[in-house]
Amino acid sequence: MKLAYKTLSLAMSATLIMATLFTEQVSAQPSELVVKNQKIELAIKKAMDTFQVPGVAVAIVKNNEVVMRKGFGIIEQGKSAKVTPDTLFGIASNTKAMTAALLAGLVDEGKLTWDTRVIDVIPEFQMPDAYVTREFTITDLLAHNSGLGLGAGDLMIWPQTTLTNADVIKGIKYLPEVSSFRSEFAYDNLMYIIAGEVITRVTGQPWHEVIQARIFTPLGMKNTRAMFSLIESSNQNVARAHVPLEGKLNVVGGNFLEKFSAAGSVASSVHDMSYWLKAQLNQGAYGTKEQRLFSAEQSQTMWQAKTLLSVSQKATEQDKTHFSAYGLGWFLKDYHGVKLIHHSGGILGMVSKVVLVPEADLGMVILTNQQSGDAFNAIYHQILNEYLELPKKDWVDYYQAKQQKRLAKEAARRAKAEAAVDRDSRPSLALAKYAQTYQDNWYGDIHIVLVDNKLNMQFGNTPELNGVLEHYQHNTFIVRWHDRTLEADAFINFNLSESGDINYATMKAVSHLTDFSFDFHDLKLQPKQAD
Repeated sequence: MKLAYKTLSLAMSATLIMATLFTEQVSAQPSELVVKNQKIELAIKKAMDTFQVPGVAVAIVKNNEVVMRKGFGIIEQGKSAKVTPDTLFGIASNTKAMTAALLAGLVDEGKLTWDTRVIDVIPEFQMPDAYVTREFTITDLLAHNSGLGLGAGDLMIWPQTTLTNADVIKGIKYLPEVSSFRSEFAYDNLMYIIAGEVITRVTGQPWHEVIQARIFTPLGMKNTRAMFSLIESSNQNVARAHVPLEGKLNVVGGNFLEKFSAAGSVASSVHDMSYWLKAQLNQGAYGTKEQRLFSAEQSQTMWQAKTLLSVSQKATEQDKTHFSAYGLGWFLKDYHGVKLIHHSGGILGMVSKVVLVPEADLGMVILTNQQSGDAFNAIYHQILNEYLELPKKDWVDYYQAKQQKRLAKEAARRAKAEAAVDRDSRPSLALAKYAQTYQDNWYGDIHIVLVDNKLNMQFGNTPELNGVLEHYQHNTFIVRWHDRTLEADAFINFNLSESGDINYATMKAVSHLTDFSFDFHDLKLQPKQAD
């Protein structure tokens, strides 16, 4: 019995030793993860302080597990409510990958193909060129290769307008072409709105109902809503948007822009978006892995280059990037030897980022309630540094220096332009002559009225675009918007006929840093004839 007891004791001791060793080995893995995430959290907080971001939420998925899902800061400046993993943010253009996924599912079902012509689904669709209209496919809607300019026609949807999707479809044929069809990349929100209309016509259901039934419900994205107006009034865990102006944060907006619809209207949280990350990394599979949003074949199609982008020498040297392209709803590039699938999203006062690294089975989403792209860029690069084990680098410092350089360059350019202004010049006409209703073929009416000897401009379909015209030189004025958080003051130049009448007026942003969606330069304002 003593021998048996001794043998048993030795066996138990060996078991305990093995158990201790096993515990140490298992605990080593979480501790490594903890260290990574601690470094990332420090970078997040530093980015928030550096770029004046009141609230951030981050989720990271690695090897099909959520390794971080956390909120930082506050929902609204000056209030106490904290950002949590369930706080809703506008994800803006990260909606585009979801619209592409819906189309991929319809392709799997044989209801259309990537080569289906848009006019076969939407007969009234017209591009400026008849050949392009005839050849334009579903793929072209998603690949940003239409031949139109960067952000062309965005003033039909941004800021919030009274125009409808039908107005958008009707207006596209009047937009100026700047390149040959399928020859160059130019980011275009309007084509994704039309993609949403394709989904509606093929399924017979509104886009917001389709995305709920085919993505949000299957993945368990319980708090996600296709549009801001669908968020329950009882849900107070909704981030407010912020714009920094002269050192002060301003709360702006009251929604996430319904008019972006299939191009960018989704409101979601990092909790819910982590399920979206998993489904993407699993090439459309979710749940039992037998359930699918779309096939692996369609996943590869969406992640393949459709339209090439240029790569700078600096990007090659710094990031080991040799190619950059746009697929279907995603940007693509190589980065230190792996392929990144990524996209950003932005509305006034709120920006976001989604990044996938399939080879590392890594995905992340960053949601913020301020419009600093430098902040989310610093955060996502810091996450990549930790999880891809790249050389140590402080990305917050890098993007802060980059921001300062960008601002200084623009300030110098503006100063040079101001110095060249002819301050002795006067308008050619009496102010009352400029006060007319002007019409643009794709946007609609824009009103200029004379009040107390000052010219005031009001965009007919965009309540927020109203301001005062300030004389710049000759027949050029600057419209100063009453809402200074738009940061989109614009020149307006009046072209006169030989008889001194106004032929037309053109506009362009004063600052080169103005968001490209303020596409004033695409307008041609002609005096509207009285009925």
